[in-house]
Amino acid sequence: MHCRPFTPYRTTVLPEWVDYNGHLRDAFYLLIFSHATDALMDQLGLDEAGRARSGHTLYTLECHLNYLAEVKQGAAVEVHTQLLAHDGKRLHIHHDLRCPGDAASLAQSEQMLMNIDSASTRSASFDPQVLLRVQALGEAHRGLPQPACVGRLIALPAARV
Repeated sequence: MHCRPFTPYRTTVLPEWVDYNGHLRDAFYLLIFSHATDALMDQLGLDEAGRARSGHTLYTLECHLNYLAEVKQGAAVEVHTQLLAHDGKRLHIHHDLRCPGDAASLAQSEQMLMNIDSASTRSASFDPQVLLRVQALGEAHRGLPQPACVGRLIALPAARV
């Protein structure tokens, strides 16, 4: 089976998302990735009906965002999403922002998501129906290479004496 990330979200960069330099404002990269995460939730069965049925949702525990290229007002963009790993409660995902039909990455976001019981607001194992979808997506993405920005740290190089 040929595996590849899926494209859960497409949009056009709106005028109110652009900063004084004429570029997509840094916060709106994360907004675009957040909408892609919502679309991932829908695919996994955590859409509005799934959240109501299971009483579960996803919270973002950690997010790393790498800005790789300028994005201008009016640009059409899409997010390619890859499930890197999962366990019974967590998803390790990667979002890649691109122009449609272009392999060049504009920005990348690595995220850790936790399944949460909405009533207690505590972590919980995935609902069985959701877990089946998580496992299927994990299997479909198992052969994909790890994206370049995954696992990066923020640090200044050590000063030379």
